[in-house]
Formats: sequence, C-alpha cells, structure tokens
Amino acid sequence: MKSGTMYYPVDSVKTLVDIDRLVDSFFGTNQRLNRENTVLGHFPLVDICEKSDSYVLEAELPGYNENDVEVNLNGGTLTIESKKDESLEKQDEAGNYVVKERRIQNFTRSFKLPENADPSSIEADFKDGLLCLTIKKRTEAQKKIIEFKKKSE
Repeated sequence: MKSGTMYYPVDSVKTLVDIDRLVDSFFGTNQRLNRENTVLGHFPLVDICEKSDSYVLEAELPGYNENDVEVNLNGGTLTIESKKDESLEKQDEAGNYVVKERRIQNFTRSFKLPENADPSSIEADFKDGLLCLTIKKRTEAQKKIIEFKKKSE
C-alpha cells in the first residue's frame, strides 16, 4: 500500500516567516514568532495597514467571539490575548467515553505602537471572527500638504 506525506514547501513557509518579521520590525514587537507558531495558527494572523491618519490592525480569530478576546494597552504595547476552552465529548449508551478531546486555544500577541500613534484614540470592532483595531495618529504627526503661494504677475 502506498502512503502519502504532507508537503510543506520551504519557500512559502519562509515567506510567511519573513512577512511576520517585517511586520514585527515595523511595530517593534518584542515577542519573536517562530515558524511553527505562525504557520500552524497558535497566533492569530494579522494584517496591518498604515493610512494617512491612522493604523488599522486586523486579526483573524475564527471561532472566537468578543467575550473570548481581550485587548489591552500597557505603556506603548498593545496586546491581544485569549484563553478559550473547548471540549468535544462523545459517549456510548453506557455513558463511557468513546472520544474525549479537550482543546485549549490561548494566545498572546503584542505589538509596540509607533511613536506617532495616539494610544487614547484606539477603537476596537469585532465581527464574524475579525478583530479590527483602528489606531489614530497624533495630529502633529499626520502628513500635511503645504500649498505654494502663487506669484502675482
């Protein structure tokens, strides 16, 4: 009988790790993620977008609701964390366990806010397993376009 083996291309895994490192270096994350934690999903996958007046952080949290997740700010470090306990139990007619699996999904992921972020302006929204954090930039740090004076002829 032939057997199959799972194939994980090294290049795609390395690319995911490199992207995480790039995001971490931008936000100065002090927590190093390794390949297993990132790829196997022990940490939520995060997209971070910089806009002219804010940063938007979106974290995929399928199967979670807003009661399972806590977002806190300590100094300049933003932390998303959860501890979720799920159990799946199946019993036969006599009440004996046929399958009893327990799974605890807990994680902590931290991000150091950029210096131009305004910690008092953070807004959070959670819908359909997607956590969206909007972090406004300080007014003085926002890009301002300066118009040239027109010369009179």
